[in-house]
Amino acid sequence: MKKLSTISEVCEILGLINPKTNKPLNYVIRYWEKEFKQIKPKIINSHRYYSSKDIEIIKNIKFLSKELKITIAGVKKILEYNI
Repeated sequence: MKKLSTISEVCEILGLINPKTNKPLNYVIRYWEKEFKQIKPKIINSHRYYSSKDIEIIKNIKFLSKELKITIAGVKKILEYNI
């Protein structure tokens, strides 16, 4: 069985941590989850659990939007062609 990661663990993996408070930026992942239908976490007892496939998709979204400065609409188009 694949290991599932919590939203906070995903934030740590991706470096989505507030530098002042050192807390994970969970809202970023939740926003991307709403915007990108490719992210499908399992919800168990109101907690989100992400598969390794979900984490790879989120890594791609972060790279395209944060590093390459591509808009959300642009990232959606790229993901539609690649997934």
